[in-house]
Parts: sequence; structure tokens; C-alpha cells
Amino acid sequence: MALKLTPRQAQILDLIRQTIARSGRPPTRAEIAQEFGFRSANAAEDHLKALARKGAIQLSANTSRGIQLTESPADHEFERPTIQQILLPIVGRVAAGSPILATEHVEREIAVEPGLFVQTPDYLLRVRGASMRDAGILDGDLLAVQRRPEARNGQIVVARLGDEVTVKRLHRTGRHIELLPENPDFQPIVVGVEDDFALEGIAVGLIRTGSLS
Repeated sequence: MALKLTPRQAQILDLIRQTIARSGRPPTRAEIAQEFGFRSANAAEDHLKALARKGAIQLSANTSRGIQLTESPADHEFERPTIQQILLPIVGRVAAGSPILATEHVEREIAVEPGLFVQTPDYLLRVRGASMRDAGILDGDLLAVQRRPEARNGQIVVARLGDEVTVKRLHRTGRHIELLPENPDFQPIVVGVEDDFALEGIAVGLIRTGSLS
């Protein structure tokens, strides 16, 4: 049975193959991060661990180039998503301060039709709470998120404020930023200049979990 790779996993696996073929040794985590624009080598490590779980590679501890291919084309078949489908990780509760796509946050991966979304998402975030209820985003829904460091005023975003990740509507006036709920029972979050604030991405669609059952 073919094992499904996400588009990014397939790209990283191809990079490993190409680097070994060209130089005789695998790339480092830092080189992978640089190639794909990751913020740190930890993001590359998360993808490598996912490839290892799927049997595409083996990882050796305590070495920057400890990556070994485990398959030849005749040994394993790895299925890329078809043109009709994309494979997306479902991200559950995010631990404080850790990357949103860290391996431990990914519950599983599902294949979905890209036509469900206005733009192609990078992952599905499981919504917690009712602060975006009036925007039709309910507790337990899967919010389709495209990773971006910037967003337009009024867009629904996934934002990191300190150690917390939240889904809110972005309201920006000059340098003043607020994260607005879509439920009168919740208060806006005012982002101070001293706050550790970053945008993780924008909402590009929604899947009601009942539709997956």
C-alpha cells in the first residue's frame, strides 16, 4: 500500500535524494531550512521525523547529517497527493512557544479537495472555544490556514501572542493592532508594542468536523 506524503514532505525527500546523488552525503537540517525558507532548523527536523515515521528515511541522533534513505523505487511506493486532492495535517492543541507544525501537534493527515478553499492551505487547525462563533467558526471545526507572516486588515488570522495561539479577526490602525473576537461574550485582545506577537497565517476555508465522519 502506498504511503501518502504531503507536498512539502515530497519536496524534502527529493532534496535529500538530489543532495546525496550530487555530493554523496545528505543535507543538514540547516541546509533544508534554508532551501525551503523555514525560520529554524527545528522546522526541518519536524518534517524529517514525519518522513521517518512513514519509512522514507532513517534518522541518526547527534549528527547534523544523520539522514539515510531507506527505500529504492522498487522497495517502497510513496504516493503524492493527486491533482484532485491535497494532503493536509490536522494541528491540535499547540504547546506553549513551540512551532505550530511541530510533529507532536499533528493529530493526523487527511486528503481533501482543493476546491473547498479560496486559496491552498498549508494545514488545518482544530478550533478551540466559541470566540469566533458569529463568523461561523465553531468549537471543534477545522480552520484551513495558509502560512503567512502578514495579513490584510479585517482578515481572520491565526496569531501567536506570547505562548498562546489564537484565531481572531485582525484590526490594524497604523501601528495599533487588535485581535477581535466574533462573539460579544469575548473581549478584543490589544497587542502592545512590547508583546511577543507574530502572525502564523490567514484563514482560507473551514471544514465542519461532522463532514469527516
